[in-house]
Parts: sequence; structure tokens; C-alpha cells
Amino acid sequence: MTAASPAAMTDLRAGLRRAERRRQVRAFGLVTPLLAFMLAIFVLPIASTLLFSISSTEMKTALPRTTAALANWSGDALPDETTYAALAADLAQGYAAKTVAGIATRLNQEIPGLRSLVMQTARKAETLPPPYRAAFAAVDPRWEDVATWRAMKSAAGPLTPRYLLQVLDLEREWDGSIVSVAPDRAVYITYLTRTFWMSIVVTLLCVAIGYPLAFYAAHCRPFARRLVLGSVLLPFLVSVLVRTAAWIVVLQKNGIVNSLLVWLGIVDQPVQLIFDRFGVYVVMVHVLLPFLVLPLYSVMRTIPALHMRAASSLGATPLSAFLSVYLPQSLPGLGAGAMLVFILSLGYYTTPALVGGPGDQMLSSLVTEFALEIGNWGMASAAATLLLISTLVSYLTFSRLFRARGFLP
Repeated sequence: MTAASPAAMTDLRAGLRRAERRRQVRAFGLVTPLLAFMLAIFVLPIASTLLFSISSTEMKTALPRTTAALANWSGDALPDETTYAALAADLAQGYAAKTVAGIATRLNQEIPGLRSLVMQTARKAETLPPPYRAAFAAVDPRWEDVATWRAMKSAAGPLTPRYLLQVLDLEREWDGSIVSVAPDRAVYITYLTRTFWMSIVVTLLCVAIGYPLAFYAAHCRPFARRLVLGSVLLPFLVSVLVRTAAWIVVLQKNGIVNSLLVWLGIVDQPVQLIFDRFGVYVVMVHVLLPFLVLPLYSVMRTIPALHMRAASSLGATPLSAFLSVYLPQSLPGLGAGAMLVFILSLGYYTTPALVGGPGDQMLSSLVTEFALEIGNWGMASAAATLLLISTLVSYLTFSRLFRARGFLP
């Protein structure tokens, strides 16, 4: 055989590279719809949420002249006459265009009461005579307070850490230092702590109920197995709202549970089982239990019964055989199910909102309150960002811990 010439080898390698590129392009074309779907449904919403949590463009949009005038203001003393004149022109133009209300609401987040001040001044801005500093002071003495102008400069943006700091019960002082808010305003960390505590309790309850249930389903007769798994899967076929409404009927003061307790003589009068923490735990466990049972059952079905019999033949008691042989082999399913239940619990909103009291609301309720009731999208995005970060940190922490201890494969 004659060896191929260097030119032929070069052409061959080039042809192979072209064929490989064409194969990669075709493969990429097959996954392009999936990538576009993930970008539109998953990446862009999360990116916009993160952007809204640090965005502050209302001031620049509604009061452009004032924003430019305050850019080089030191903040040590009241601004000059030019800044007052710029504010008068911006307020007059914004009042005519009906855009003042938005920036007034934004400034009210910096200092309560600024909304009424801005709206009151905007109504008179077109008729204010120079010198403008004296005219503004005549409308309201707060225009000669440096704190008012500092609040306006803080809101000038275009980026601000205010919302993210606020959901951590922190605030930024004028000199740039970050301090804790007053105790009567520190509410958001309480929501976060409550969210984690309730998620942990729900996860432990699901483990306590789900492990024996999955064990029985994995080792019982086929008919009983179908019955148990059907009961576990039944909640997936019913809407969360329907299930929650059913529990409200069951747990209310005149419901089945209270009627049974009174009839049996356990209690003298109906007890509070709904619109409190107990009702939230009951409904959340009922909704999330399948997410623990199903992965645990799939792992238990792969554990040979021969292992337990071998341990018993070597002198182990049923309890010691279970703890030393069966339980370690079921840990991957237990870890996966527990982590899934915990992460789903962190973002729960419907159940606490419908069956919980004011002290049972979780962090997700803040997102809804800020977005739908108050209309503060910055705080809504910051609360959602805090919830997202908490979920990611929890997943990474538990995943690392469970894998180190053999809970996950």
C-alpha cells in the first residue's frame, strides 16, 4: 500500500472537520426550540425580576431636569436656586402630563409623607414665581429640609440597593453606611424565618407519614399496593383550591372532625382547627405527601427482600436489621423526596393564604401583597429575589449534605 500524500491527508482532515461542524449545527438546530422556550419562560422572567429589584428609574423619567441638577449636589446643604427652578419646571410639566403620581409614590417610600408634599406642590408649580426657593418654602416648609432633597437624590437611580436591603430589614444611610431598621419596622426577616420553620415542620411530618406508607406500598400485596398508590396519587387529579376548600369544610368548627370530637366526648366544644398553623400544616402535608412517597417508593421497590432475611439469619433483630440494612439503602429516595418537599414548601402561597391566619403567612405572600395590593414592583421583585436565593441556597446546601451522608446518589 502506498502512503497518502500530505495534501490528501490535509483535505481529509478538513473534510472531517466540516462534517463534524455540520453534525454539531444539526444537533444544535434540534435543541434550539427547547433553548428558546427556556429563555422565554424561565431565564427572561427571572432576569426581569432581578432587574426590578435594583431598578429605580421613576425619578429620571418623571423629573429629568431635577435629576440632572442633583447629580453633582453634595447633600451637605440645601441645593441652589437652579435646582429649585428645575424642580418647578418638572413638576409643572409632570402635573400637566399626569405623571407626577408615580414619582410621588416612589418618594413616599423614601420618607413617608412626601407623596402629599409632591402632589400639593405640583398643583401649584405652574404659578410659582421666582425666586423658587422662597416660593417652595411658602408652599410647604419641608422644601427647606435637607432630608427631603436627600430622599430625592437617593431615588434618582438608575440603580438602588434599597429594595434588597429592605427585605433584609436593613437600610442605607445618607453617608452610605448600612444599618438595621427600627425594631417596629423589622418584619421581613420574621417572614423568612417563619417560611423556613414551617417548611422544615412540613418536611418532617411528610417523612413521618410517608416513610411507613411507602414501605407498606413497596412490600404489600398487589391489590393493596394499587389501593395505596391510588390514594397517594389521587391529590394530583384534584385542584389545589378544591383540596384546600375540602379541608376547610372538614376542619371548620361545625365540620366533620369537630363534630366527631364532640360526639366522642374528647372535647366539650368545637376547637380551632382552621385558619391557624395547625390547618396550614394539615393541608400542606396532604398536598406535598406524594412528592415524598413516590421517589421513596421507587427506591424501596429495588431493595431485595433477601437482604433483610440474610440479616435475620445472622442473628439481627428485626429492628437492628431494618436500621443497619434496609434504612441505609432507602436513604437516596428519602433524601430526594425530603429535599423536594422542603423546596416546594418554601414557595407555597395558596394554602397559607386560604387556611392560615395573619401569623401563618409565608414569604411568598409578601410577593403577592406588594405586586397586587400595593403595586410596589420593586419590593415585590426584591421579595421574590430573596425567595429565589433562599431556595437555591437550600438546594445546594441540602444536596451537598445529603450526598456527603449518602442520602442522595
